[in-house]
Order: sequence, then structure tokens, then C-alpha cells
Amino acid sequence: MFHYPVVGFSGSRHLAPIDKELLAYASCCVPSSSRIHVGDAPGVDRYFRDSFEDKRVTIFQSNGFAKSQLVARSIRFVKSLRDSGGCLVSFPSCPCPSQVVASSRSSVCFCGSGSGSWASLAFAVGLGLPCFVALPYGVDCPPWLAYSSSYSESSGFIVIAPPCRQLSIL
Repeated sequence: MFHYPVVGFSGSRHLAPIDKELLAYASCCVPSSSRIHVGDAPGVDRYFRDSFEDKRVTIFQSNGFAKSQLVARSIRFVKSLRDSGGCLVSFPSCPCPSQVVASSRSSVCFCGSGSGSWASLAFAVGLGLPCFVALPYGVDCPPWLAYSSSYSESSGFIVIAPPCRQLSIL
């Protein structure tokens, strides 16, 4: 399903039991020829670091835990996906902060809202990357995402940016 040379995964630092089923499904949708890009955080990042062979995985390290260092890591991660013709698969765990909007300018996306998952997704959408988003039950799509997406209630995935593909686990 994720037929791209590079597939990047990002999302929450905390996983709920139901999340693991969707994460497992997403990892099965990656072709064996694709490289994997992921951050160095716990949660979603750790899940995908552990799900693939080390030789396929590029880990984007933070140079510390200051907000500016975490933002720099996320910006490098998204730009690398863009430069490699990749896609982003995102698993945010909470509603999008109202301050976060899609933009090709990282400073607009990473505005200090406290949600790196949403900021990374907003930056990826702003750069025109194909994005796949798994929203938790009850979390609404932010306005900047809704205009460019298709949604499948049965899969929990929203598909954004070209090429749009409807995903399903059935």
C-alpha cells in the first residue's frame, strides 16, 4: 500500500493497546524494497524501529531534549522524506492544536503548540508529501487536513496529498 522508496513513520510517544493493531497493519503495508525513516523517540518511533531490519531503517536522532533540538530533528526527518520521494505515515494521539496549520515554512508548523506529531504532519502536507494519517476514535480532522483528504471510517486512515488512495483493513 505504501509504494514509495522511503516510508517515514511518526506519532505519539505513548501507545494504547488498540494502537498496536493499527501499527502492525501499517508495518505490513510497507514493501520490502522500501527504506524506513523514523525518529529516536519512544512510542510510535520505537515500534517501527523494532519492526524492521536495522539495515532498512534510518533513525533521525535529536541532539538533546530542548524543544529546538526536537524540532530540528523533525524538520530534518520531513525534508529527508521529501528529498527521497517518500511518504509520511502519522499516528497522532490527540486533537490538533488550533495554532498548527499546514505550510511549507517549518516555522509556521512548529509554532510551539507542543505537538510534534501534528507539526511534522502539517509541514509534510505543506511540502506536498503524500501522507497517511491514523486518527484516534473521536479526534476530528483539522480544517487544513480535511480539504485535501479522503477518509475511511473502517480503517481509521485519512489519506492526504497526491496520490490519494483509500485505505482499508477489510
